[in-house]
Parts: sequence; structure tokens; C-alpha cells
Amino acid sequence: METLGLLGGGFAAALTPENLLWALVGVVLGTAVGVLPGLGSAMAVALLLPVTFKLDPTGAFIMFTAVYYGGLFGDSTTSILMNTPGNSSAIATAIEGHKMALKGRASQALATSAIGAFVGAVVSTAVVAFFSGVIIDIALRFGPAEYFALAVFAFLATSAVVAQSMVRGLIALSIGLSLAMVGIDSQSGAARFTLGIPSLFEGVSIITVTVGLLALGEVLHVASRVHRGGGRTAELLRTTGTPWLSVRDLKRAVPAWIRGLGFGLPFGAVPAGGSEIPTFLAYGTERKLSQLRARRGKRPDEFGEGAIEGVAAPEAAASATAGTAMGALLGLGLPTSATAAIMLAAFQQYGMQPGPLLFERNADLVWALLASLFIGSVMLLILNLPFAPLWAKLLLIPRRYLYAGITGFAVLGVYASSYSVIELWLLILLGLLGFMMRRYSIPVAPVLIAVILGPLAETELRRALAIGQGDVGALFAGPITIGIYTVILAAVALVAVARMRSARRSRTEAGSESAEKTEVGG
Repeated sequence: METLGLLGGGFAAALTPENLLWALVGVVLGTAVGVLPGLGSAMAVALLLPVTFKLDPTGAFIMFTAVYYGGLFGDSTTSILMNTPGNSSAIATAIEGHKMALKGRASQALATSAIGAFVGAVVSTAVVAFFSGVIIDIALRFGPAEYFALAVFAFLATSAVVAQSMVRGLIALSIGLSLAMVGIDSQSGAARFTLGIPSLFEGVSIITVTVGLLALGEVLHVASRVHRGGGRTAELLRTTGTPWLSVRDLKRAVPAWIRGLGFGLPFGAVPAGGSEIPTFLAYGTERKLSQLRARRGKRPDEFGEGAIEGVAAPEAAASATAGTAMGALLGLGLPTSATAAIMLAAFQQYGMQPGPLLFERNADLVWALLASLFIGSVMLLILNLPFAPLWAKLLLIPRRYLYAGITGFAVLGVYASSYSVIELWLLILLGLLGFMMRRYSIPVAPVLIAVILGPLAETELRRALAIGQGDVGALFAGPITIGIYTVILAAVALVAVARMRSARRSRTEAGSESAEKTEVGG
């Protein structure tokens, strides 16, 4: 009841006309910036940080959180419509979301994304408000060995789930880990694979990698097939429909949203690379469930052709992760994403230090901030759900103009993040790499996961070994690590058995066809 009273006071502060205006401005700006490849919620908050010097702290942070959630929706919009995620949190959504758009269901995909983001935001904010103590306890239980185990789990899960071939998935993972090793070694200070170029001492920017492989790689892939697939995207999309989901869609999406929440809620509290791990785990789970239903004859497996579950689960997971990440920031002072790190700097700018004492010293701000998360989520749903068909109209633009615009925004986003010409050359090289990976059916997602989590995995591995004085057993000392590695081994065994059965089934079917042909010939 005490929490309800504090939250009620937060709503009273957040529902003033001035603060509602800042929430609306943040939602609109976050969505607008999130649609641009290479930018995203983190950059939007960073750009707005100097603008808020003269605002009172409550209004400033309400706008920041609205930008945060608005950016998440904008990221998903471009991933669905143009297969170019605005940020890495929307990579998993792009896999099935863009396929839905190509089948004329862009509006339904956007609606699934908007509702999933709303559900994830509301539930995760409620969890933060009522169970912040549990979130803090979970985060404090993770040490170097646990973080490394999570990274290994993400590497193997992504390579096995996203790629049809395990070999191709491991090739993509190796490419990503190679890119992650470029730069100054955080432990020894030695330069690695920099070719003597000072701009590479800080490593290859994740923005450059994401935009190059996804946006520019997609542009080159589309350009190479322009004479095969027609000149206008509208030819592939005869209708975009309405944003309202049918009963059949809801029956499939609701369980996926719930499962996505299950992945996203705990991951926001631990600094394991942001929302990439839970979104891909959610996507992989839905894909495996779909294959299981297909084998039982319940429903055909639509993954790879535009399955609505492949949009619903990652979106709910990403939004839930963002919500609990805010709880970890407020309760522990622990930024678990790039945007949370920028918001930590904003708190310090106002002379406040997030942590357990923040709830006592600045209770009015904290509870107004949590209330604004609910308000911003409702605003996003009201603003974006009816406009899903309008966003889908972007696909009616002729391809040469649409992808030329994407290329321009991609270059602008990369240059604005670094002001380096070297990054632009890297963008071109990574775009060519993305094109070749599409040409030879090598998945892009494991590369991105490896680039994002590679430095974390390396740092935590070396810390764990240093704590254990070189003893490898330190990596398996705690119950959490043992549990994670047990799940990894079980998952690898299940995948191996499933692939062996699939190969045996294929040989049996091939043998039957050969016998039938022999009989016919005889």
C-alpha cells in the first residue's frame, strides 16, 4: 500500500500540463530519431542532454524516458519496413517483421510491435515499482564468471537459432569476434589489429558495424537484384491492411508477448549487453516452438516467411529489458545499456547519484519518473497504433529513392556519431561484407551479437581467471554458472538430435522417391 501511495504521488507530479508536454515531445522525438538508421534512443538522449540544462530535473528526466521508449518503437519501424534496424535491439524483429511487410502485412507487423512494446513497458515498469528490491538482489548476484557464461550462452544460441547451418552461424560468429578484437586491449593497453590507424584505437563503433552490415548491406543487396524484383516496393505490397489484429493473430501473439516478457524482465537488471540476448532468445524460442507444432501437425511453420510470433516475442522482450534496466539504474546506479549510461551522466549533471539512497533522497523525482514511464507507454500506443498504415506508406516510395534516402541517413548517422572519415571507409567495407554475407547465406545477427558482447566476454573471462588465480574451475564455481552451462549443454544436445533426425528423415524420403522412380522405370 505504501508503494501504491508513492506511485500515486508520482502520477500527480507527472500529470501536470508541463510534464505531459515534455513526455509528448520526448515520445515524438524518440520515434522520429529511432526511425533513422544509425541513430537511435541513445543518440537522441545524448543530443538532448545539453538542451535540458534549464529544465527542472523532473521535466528533464520525464522527457529522457519518453525519448528512450519512443526510440525503441522507431527502431522497430525501420526494421519491419526496410529491414534496416535503427538500433541493435530491433535486429531480431527485422527477421520476421520485414517478411510480414513483404507479404502485405506491414500494418499488422507494426501493430504487433507497438502492442508488444506497450505490454513490455507497462509490465516491466510495474515490476520495477513493486519489486525493485528483488531486481537489485538479482543484479548483485552476478560476477565475472556469470557474465561470461551469459555471453557464451548468447553466442551459441544465436549461432544455432538464426542460422539454418551451424557452420555458417559459427563463421558469422568468428567474423564478429574478429571485429570485436580491434582496438586497445582493456587489460594490457596494447593496440590490437589497428594497422597503426589512431581512429581504430577505440575499436570499431557498433553504430558503424550495425549500419554497415544491416542498412548498407541491404541497400547493395537490393541494388544487385533490382532488375529481378521490379523497381517499386509497392509491387510486392499490394495492400497494407489495417493496424487492427484479427482474432487469429491475437491468439498467436498473446502467448508470444508473455514468453517475451519472461526473457526480457530479468535481463534488464544485469549488464550483459542490453536487449540483444533476450530478444534473440525470445525469437529462438518461438522458432523452436513453431517447428515443434509443425512436426505435430498442428500448424505449418511460418518462420522465414513472416511469422507474427517472431515480431511479438522480441518486441515484448526488448521493451521489458528497457524497463527493468531503468530499475537497475535507479536502484543500483548500474547502467545496463548505452541509453542508461547517458542517463546516468544526466543524473550526475543534476548532482544526483542513482543507487539505493536515491529512493530516499529524491523520492519525488523517482516516483514521478516511474509514473512517466506508464504515461509515455500509453502515449506511444495512442500515437503510433492508428498511424501504422501511414508508416507502411513509406514502402510505396520507389526503391531508388527509398534506398538512396536510407544510404544518406546511414552515412549521416555514422559521421555524426564519430566525425571520422575512417568510420565512413569502414562503413563501405562493412556494407560490402554485409552484401557478400547475404550472397552466400551467412547470417548477420551472430556478427552483431559477437561485436556487442565480445569485449564483455573477454573482459569478464580475464577477470574471472584473475580472481581464481588462473584456475579454470573458477568459471564453474557458482550455482548460476553451473545452471547456465547445463542449459547450454542441454540445448546443444537437443539441436544435435533434432538435426540428426532431420537428416535421417531426408535420407528416408530420398530413398523412397528413388525406389518409386525405379518401380516406374521398371
